[in-house]
Amino acid sequence: MQKVRAVGGLFFKCQEPEKLAAWYRDVLGFELEAPFCGSFDPSKARPGDKAVWGAFSADTTYFEPSQQDFMFNFIVDDVEAMIKQIEANGGQRSGEVVVEDYGTFGWFLDPEGFKVELWSPTVAD
Repeated sequence: MQKVRAVGGLFFKCQEPEKLAAWYRDVLGFELEAPFCGSFDPSKARPGDKAVWGAFSADTTYFEPSQQDFMFNFIVDDVEAMIKQIEANGGQRSGEVVVEDYGTFGWFLDPEGFKVELWSPTVAD
């Protein structure tokens, strides 16, 4: 049986693709390869980094306050520092930072209202 090896991309519609891509470049450090898209280099991943695929119930409130039917999750080094950086650049914090056994999480809404989850995985000793 053939199996999926990795996430190949996140594609979505928005009102101003080039403007939103520039915001992600300037605020979150995305490396853009075109006016509205870029990629992540898997060689920069650290132990514990992984892409998670999750199917949520249609009536979940986990993506609120966004009205979208999906949410991005990005791995970062310091969730609280990244949230402060985002807030200083027009993003809106959504909830408080939460620490779980498997990592630290924080959320924000980007300039177009997409909810984004930040994750700093716990590194196993």
